[in-house]
Amino acid sequence: MRKCLSCFLGLFLVFGNAVAKDYRAVLVADIDSGRVLYQENANQLNYPASLTKIMTLYLTFDALEHKRLQLDDYLIVSQSAANAQPVKLGLSAGSKIKVEDAIKAVAVHSANDVARVLAENLQGGKEGNFATLMTRVANEIGLKQTNFENSSGLPNDDHLSTARDIALLSMAVYKHFPQYWKYFGIKSWTYNGKTYTNSNRLLGAYPGCDGMKTGFTNKSKYSLVATAKRNGKHLIAVVLGADNKDVRASVATQMLDLGFSKSGWEPAVSNYKNNEHIVAANQNNPVAKYAQDVPKSNSQIKSSNNNITYSNGNAGVQFGAFSSYDAANNQVKRVKSATGVIANIEQNSGGLYRVRVNGLSDSDAQHIKNTASASGIDCYIFH
Repeated sequence: MRKCLSCFLGLFLVFGNAVAKDYRAVLVADIDSGRVLYQENANQLNYPASLTKIMTLYLTFDALEHKRLQLDDYLIVSQSAANAQPVKLGLSAGSKIKVEDAIKAVAVHSANDVARVLAENLQGGKEGNFATLMTRVANEIGLKQTNFENSSGLPNDDHLSTARDIALLSMAVYKHFPQYWKYFGIKSWTYNGKTYTNSNRLLGAYPGCDGMKTGFTNKSKYSLVATAKRNGKHLIAVVLGADNKDVRASVATQMLDLGFSKSGWEPAVSNYKNNEHIVAANQNNPVAKYAQDVPKSNSQIKSSNNNITYSNGNAGVQFGAFSSYDAANNQVKRVKSATGVIANIEQNSGGLYRVRVNGLSDSDAQHIKNTASASGIDCYIFH
């Protein structure tokens, strides 16, 4: 294996400049831990195109979580939404669409008109207000260089993000709203007699692929967030600015292969595996963590919680949702080491293991969240 990698590295050194022109930025990371296995231009600003819709759906899931929406509610289509540029469902002004169908239309077909429907219904009828909310929430969950100007990713010079931010956002969806993750893995969806196929080619082609989203505009070129789960490992690859659909699928495959090989498994055999020298070259790059980007806080909790008391309340803190009990248990240990708090492991209906502390006052929940975040632990407050 080492001999093969050396050969591939040699090829990369010869053809590296030609390969680099095929895409603008890449990143592969472990979803559960947030550990970055490889990144290239991950903090370089790019146009996210329809990867924007990951945030639109994040806020939709938040509305569902807090009962501001129900999956069987109907949303009204405005004239503005009906006028959205393709790709779209072609909904007419004044018509209605069920919330769950809207989610599928955005996740599977990347419908711009439906993204605007969600935005207008969630934020007072104005997409601009929703875009402001998108940016604010993005900043709150750690996206440092992202600015949203609309809900769909349609061209706008100020509508920008990075591979690092897109990866972190995607991980936040998985950890904060695991019950809705399934929508990103739908291969096809039928609405009003017409079937729409997901443009994520890795679904059904790459072993273990379970999501997530594609994007394209003339300025952004072809982009993809792809996730895959195997042997208890769940990885995410982000590819921005690929020259075409084949390149984005191929590079995403190489990033996932690299991630699994770094975890001790051989690369998967899939329909889009080529340019293996990219994988080999990545072997020599250092490993980083999202945690390194988290600002430090002055607030501290003792390393042991024997003398710590908290007020009872209706708030809680979730420290992630994991595909295996062992991964969740490791997170419990991290939380205890960082905050002194012993979290619980709760298995949800989707089979994921959530690490949570329940029954806190709002102030105590915020204090624990700040302390955990300062130690690089991704978490959020729920009620």
